[in-house]
Amino acid sequence: MEVRSESEVHVRSEKVLPLQGQMIQRTRLKVLFIRVCSSILIWTCLVQLIAVWELYNPRWFSGFTGYTTKMSVHVEETLPSPLPPLPPRNYTNNGFLQVSCNGGLNQMRAAICDMVTVARLLNLTLVVPELDKTSFWADPSNFDDIFDVRHFIDSLRDEVRIIKRLPKRFSRRYGYQLLEMPPVSWSNEKYYLQQILPLFSKHQVIHFNRTDARLANNGIHLELQKLRCRVNFQALKFTPDIEALGEKLVRMLQERGPFVALHLRYEMDMLAFSGCTHGCTEEEAEELKRLRYAFPWWREKEIVSEEKRSQGLCPLTPEEAALILQALGFDKDIQIYIASGDIYGGERRLASLRAAFPKIVKKDMLLEPGELQHFQNHSSQMAALDFIVSTASNVFVPTYDGNMAKVVEGHRRYLGFKKTIRLDRKKLVELLDLHQNGTLTWDEFTATVRQSHEGRMGQLARRRVIADKPKEEDYFYANPQECLCESKTCDDLFGPDNSTAVQ
Repeated sequence: MEVRSESEVHVRSEKVLPLQGQMIQRTRLKVLFIRVCSSILIWTCLVQLIAVWELYNPRWFSGFTGYTTKMSVHVEETLPSPLPPLPPRNYTNNGFLQVSCNGGLNQMRAAICDMVTVARLLNLTLVVPELDKTSFWADPSNFDDIFDVRHFIDSLRDEVRIIKRLPKRFSRRYGYQLLEMPPVSWSNEKYYLQQILPLFSKHQVIHFNRTDARLANNGIHLELQKLRCRVNFQALKFTPDIEALGEKLVRMLQERGPFVALHLRYEMDMLAFSGCTHGCTEEEAEELKRLRYAFPWWREKEIVSEEKRSQGLCPLTPEEAALILQALGFDKDIQIYIASGDIYGGERRLASLRAAFPKIVKKDMLLEPGELQHFQNHSSQMAALDFIVSTASNVFVPTYDGNMAKVVEGHRRYLGFKKTIRLDRKKLVELLDLHQNGTLTWDEFTATVRQSHEGRMGQLARRRVIADKPKEEDYFYANPQECLCESKTCDDLFGPDNSTAVQ
C-alpha cells in the first residue's frame, strides 16, 4: 500500500482547491444568469399582459392611482379609450396584389385608394404599396415614412387583408417569377373581374407597376365608391411626426388670423413637363426644354408655350396670380401661405405677389431650420405638410388643376364644402391679356373675373360625366359626391332636378 507523504497531500490539495473554487464560481454565475433571464422574461410577459388587458379593460386599473400623476389621471379622464380593432373580413383569398405607385404624393394617394378598392373587389390580399422613388422628385420615402402603416392596415381589416410584405416563397430571391403589368387606365369593375381576376388562377402574385388613374370615376358600385372615400379620408393618416408639424403650422397661421393657401404650381418640374414658359427668360426656357428631354416618360417634347397657355393648360405665373387674387377681392393684409415647393425663378418671380400681398409666408419662414431638417430632400413629406395646411385654410386657391389641387378640393368638400376657388385659367388668360393691353379697365377686369367664378367656389355640385372621355370629366377625388350624401342618387343633397349632365 502506497503511503503519501504529508507534503505530497498538501501539494495535491493546493491544486484541487482552486479548481473546485472555479467550478463553484461558474455554477453560481449560471444560476444567477438563469435567475436574471427568468425575471426579465416574467416581467416582460406581465407588462404585455397588463397592456393588453388595459386596452380592453382600461378602468380595471383605475384603482391603482398611487403611481399616477395628476396629469396622467387627467388624460385618462378626458381621452376616450382606444377602440377595439375591427373584426377581420373572412374571405377566400384569390391571390396577392403588389402595387408600385407612380407620381407625386397626391397622385399616389388616389392610386392607393383605387388599389385597395380593386383588392376588395377581387378578394385579394394587398401588399402595402410601394411609393415612387424614380420620378423627377427622387424622393426615397417609403410608405411608412409618410403614412401611419399600422393604422392603414387595422382600419381596413374588415374590408381587405393588407400585409407589409409578400411571403418569402413569392420573393424573387427564391426564384419566384410574378406577373408584372400596368392595368388599363380608367377601367371599370367589368375589366377587373373579367380581365384581371382570371390571371390569378395562373399567377398567385400580380404586380401592378403603374397605378395612376386605373379606376373609372363613374359607373362603380356605391359600396366601392364609399370604400375609396374611406381609404382617402380615414385610413390614410400621416405619420405622427408629419401630423404634429402640420398642425403646428396651421396653429401658427390661425393665431395670426384668417389665411389663404395658394397652391402656386410654378415649379420647375411642372413648367418643364407642360412646356409653359410664359414670363421666363430665354435661358430659363432652354433649361426647361433640356429637362423635358431628359425624362423619357414625358412623352410630349416639342411644345408651343403660348398655344398651351391660351388653352388654359398652363399654371398661372406668380405675377398673374397676384392680379387674380386682387381682382377676386382679397384684402392686401390677408395671410397667404405658399403651398408648393421652390418657385422657379425664386424671389425674383415672387416680387409682384409679395408687393400686392406683403403677408406671404412659407414653411421655412414659420418653422425653425431644425424642424424642417428631417423633411429636406423628401418632397412627398414636404407636400404632406402643405396638404395639411391647405385642407385647414380659410380659402384654398390652386393655380393649376393638378393632383394636389383636385385631392385637396375633395377633402375640403368632405369637411363641409370649405371654400375652394377653382380658377378658370382659359378665361383668365384671355382677361389678363385684354387688361394688360388696355382693352379692359381694372374695374371691367375685376367685375368679369368675379362674375365668371361665382359658381366655382367649391359649392354643392354633381360630378360632371363625359361619356368615353374620362380625362375631361370631373375627377372622382375632387368631388366624391357619393360620400357626401345618404341616398344612392344623392337626391337628398342635390334635389331630383339637379341631375348630372352626361355629355
